[in-house]
Amino acid sequence: MEPLWMPDEARVRGARITDYRSWLAGERGLCFADYEALRQWSTTDPGAFWQSVWSYFDVPHSGALVPALARREMPGAAWFPNAQLNYAEQVFRHATAARPAIVMGDETGRIEEIAWAELERRVGALAGTLRNAGVTKGDRVAAYLPNRVDAVVAFLATASIGAVWSLCSTDMGVASVVDRFRQIEPKVLIATESYRFGGRVFDRRDVVSGMRAQLPSVTLFIRVPSADVPVEIGDPVDWHEATARDAALATERLPFDHPLWVVYSSGTTGMPKPIVHGHGGIVLEHLKLTGLHNDIRPEDRFHWYSSTGWIMWNCQMGGLLAGATILLYDGSPGHPDLDALWKFADAAGATFIGSGAAFYMNCMKAGVVPRANGRLPRVRSLGSTGSPLSSDTYAWLQREFGDAVWISPISGGTDIASAFVGGNCTMPVYAGEMQCRCLGARVEAWNDQGKAVIGEVGELVCTEPMPSMPLYFWNDAGGRRYRESYFDTFPGAWRHGDWIEITPRGGAVIYGRSDATINRHGIRMGTSELYRAVEALPEIADSLVVDLEYLGRESYMPLFVVMRAGDVLDDALRARIVAAIRTALTPKHVPSEILEVAEVPRTLSGKKLEVPIKRLLLGEPIDRVVNRDAVANPASMDWFVRFAAARARLG
Repeated sequence: MEPLWMPDEARVRGARITDYRSWLAGERGLCFADYEALRQWSTTDPGAFWQSVWSYFDVPHSGALVPALARREMPGAAWFPNAQLNYAEQVFRHATAARPAIVMGDETGRIEEIAWAELERRVGALAGTLRNAGVTKGDRVAAYLPNRVDAVVAFLATASIGAVWSLCSTDMGVASVVDRFRQIEPKVLIATESYRFGGRVFDRRDVVSGMRAQLPSVTLFIRVPSADVPVEIGDPVDWHEATARDAALATERLPFDHPLWVVYSSGTTGMPKPIVHGHGGIVLEHLKLTGLHNDIRPEDRFHWYSSTGWIMWNCQMGGLLAGATILLYDGSPGHPDLDALWKFADAAGATFIGSGAAFYMNCMKAGVVPRANGRLPRVRSLGSTGSPLSSDTYAWLQREFGDAVWISPISGGTDIASAFVGGNCTMPVYAGEMQCRCLGARVEAWNDQGKAVIGEVGELVCTEPMPSMPLYFWNDAGGRRYRESYFDTFPGAWRHGDWIEITPRGGAVIYGRSDATINRHGIRMGTSELYRAVEALPEIADSLVVDLEYLGRESYMPLFVVMRAGDVLDDALRARIVAAIRTALTPKHVPSEILEVAEVPRTLSGKKLEVPIKRLLLGEPIDRVVNRDAVANPASMDWFVRFAAARARLG
């Protein structure tokens, strides 16, 4: 296969990872022939590697950086037990008048720049308000906010004093938010009572009221006002009052493993897991991912489209750790059309644009021209995650942006708040393949016998600890739930739950969740292979497949497709879908039936709800297989409920 993209000499020479390798040679006497040799060292001597990341990025700290890895085991690794640091201190060491800290846009077309000095002032003021209210290290601060500057201010203020941050998106309902926040018993709730999305205003006063009624631990409620709902007289502290004073920011250095935030698993099929990450692990991991893999530097303007309910919001904050300007967009990427996000990125001067793979695919099918009229002249990198990026979409992006722009998909998850596989701008890009396993991530594909394989699909496992792996799950006595989630299948090795193939050249292909496998007539496939074949057809906007296996009965594998506006699912298109699947997979993977649906149900982070739909169609009741409040488009479930009932009646 020919590479889709090759870096030129200037790109290689100017890359941060090139500078890091030169630093290793000069400061540590370590020279590596190529990236894979560097990665091997980073995973065979993880303590030395992560200590080098700390020193290379010159993270301010107290105490000693030795030992770096005091206990090398999973779970239970002990990192940097003698060092103290603070996430917010690393952010504000980059404060400068030369460029803004944040540029924010929304559906109204407004663009607002926030200077570093103003961001630091607001963070210092809110930190003072929290301290005055008795908030101390370890107290939890919960927030219900959209993707705006207020959320960044609240997070950094919380981190600066050693309190523990937790955030939910404003499109989540009472039950979903309470399921999350009740587990951590927050002392503070910061919330807004409306948000805009898709050209509509959503009034959330009832949701906020319900949250307050069901979170008795909250002693301080700070209301973030909105122009879209009236301010009511009541007891909350007003956001403007809480951030109005001029107060110097004072950050408190904390142990490496002091909790930074609690994030949550999707919660679509059970109680969300409250995942705790630490200050030190996130600072080092995000500097590595943002700086070395995404090649972000202080002069960059870094945008990754996200809601506050997705771990990519947390990863976007990593741009501040690297000193870059982050670009926030509050609203739908498709309103009033799929050009909206490109227009914002252009107006904000983006140099790096990241989004979910589905957004890029939809733009391609809709005929969007991102660089129309000379737009986006500063863009030099594109990121993608959330689902596998198809080969066609890789090629479309490269055609649209040209050889000066590097495409860098990543794959990881909420569990590690980062990526296991990602990019390296000094290496070639091959369509449909992520470039490399990340530094410090000893990732392998394991077969059913627990053996590492190359050029074959296997379970994604990580056999060495990483500092951003969860410290623990909140209120998980003895760590039982944590161990069951990652370490029961292969004791001592992290099983992530994805199918992965490591290619002979060292790249990686993700094939979807390993619990949503298609196993037709003994041939096992990841669902993403089928999606790539089906969604390459221009008429298909989205798709979902489930493989239902019954005891004593023939299996049934329906394919559900969402049509592009104006197209029709007729016999001719069904025949083309079948032909595409036969060609890309095998004749055995042709679906039993192809059905049209209005929407594919997805999680709040954009993942297709394959397993809940499978369980529903196998006869489980809807309230046991999915929490509708944790679904991005809950009305989409209604069609599947009716379909499951109809199949049950047919026997």
